[in-house]
Amino acid sequence: MPTRDKADARTGGETAPERFLDRHLGNTVHIFLSFLAILILVAAAIATVEIIIRDVPMLWRQPSEYEALHQIIQDVLLVAIAAELALLFLFHRTSAAIEVLIFVIARKMVIAGISAWTCLRVWLLWLAS
Repeated sequence: MPTRDKADARTGGETAPERFLDRHLGNTVHIFLSFLAILILVAAAIATVEIIIRDVPMLWRQPSEYEALHQIIQDVLLVAIAAELALLFLFHRTSAAIEVLIFVIARKMVIAGISAWTCLRVWLLWLAS
């Protein structure tokens, strides 16, 4: 039968410095991530207004509506990535992390310089890791 000292050692009680660091450092990190998320959400809101004001009217002005629409889709996906990243910083949900990855993959598929095969390879390598 183990002695009382060994049983106490195995319970993993916190020391005073550990409690201090856990409380204050944890709060500091949480405040920093919240501030960063708010900044990202503000930037996403500004980018959304910018897309509406600057890019949407280009659909009627450019000779190639396809190119203008292509640019709008890329910009909207970038704003979606920023918004989901901010939600990930705030709530630490696994679903937000997965949604960020889905939006990144979707944006990579929309970019003209990347083939679908390259995007599929990167996605499969990510799944394998």
